[in-house]
Amino acid sequence: QVTSPSGEGTDAVVILEKTPFQEEKVLDLLKKHTKLELQMHNDIYSTYHLYPPPELSEIKTTVVYPATEKHLQKYLRQEVHLIRETWEDYKNITLPFIQSQSFSIQWVYNILEKKAEADRIIHENPDPCDGFVLVPDFKWNQNQLDDLYLIALVHRREVKSLRDLTAEHLPLLRNILQEGKEAVAKRFGVPGSQLRIYLHYQPSYYHLHVHFTALGYDAPGSSVERAHLLTDVIDNLAMDSTYYQKRALTFALRADELLLKKFQEAGRV
Repeated sequence: QVTSPSGEGTDAVVILEKTPFQEEKVLDLLKKHTKLELQMHNDIYSTYHLYPPPELSEIKTTVVYPATEKHLQKYLRQEVHLIRETWEDYKNITLPFIQSQSFSIQWVYNILEKKAEADRIIHENPDPCDGFVLVPDFKWNQNQLDDLYLIALVHRREVKSLRDLTAEHLPLLRNILQEGKEAVAKRFGVPGSQLRIYLHYQPSYYHLHVHFTALGYDAPGSSVERAHLLTDVIDNLAMDSTYYQKRALTFALRADELLLKKFQEAGRV
């Protein structure tokens, strides 16, 4: 909790993440200003606690403030359950649930309207129908390429998730794939063959977006029960315009999520 000047406590979420070590600074970690405490020694094997100087011990810190109950629940550790959602489940359970929620995505609109983070935009296709904005994700501090992470946010506001996509959206998706790869290669020197480009289902927020991560980075949410490669999505829609209105989709829900309770009430879990 954060205490305001009036003395009232307001909830906040603080996320601490150790940033990857940069190769050129590894040697500095072993120099005289680093403190080492021996923990165990056995023949050729030793383990230590290492205390690097402040300039080499960076921790990426993300703050969500003020945090709603939904934010707090999102970041608490919970058991997870796999859901197999049919199209009927989506229409009868998931979509009504989405429409009943008031989780704000104003921050997305702020980026699209250049009211925030305009200086962070890597690439933009301004077409209102088939365009998008490519920006670094909050998870990436841009100090190294090992954990490269960017997000493509589409300009169209009515497309919520994978379930809304049809062949009509192929020009948009192909723009994201091609222009996104070219922009990352030009700005960061990372070729398309070293990128993982995918959509989440369920997404963490309901405005269509595409993730770009370094292939060697085990990014959160890149597991098979959530990530759908953009190239596969494009191929599926080219084959069948209503592919994502026909097939069942599997995803994980945490034990405390309201959507899981809706599936339980409907006897689907």
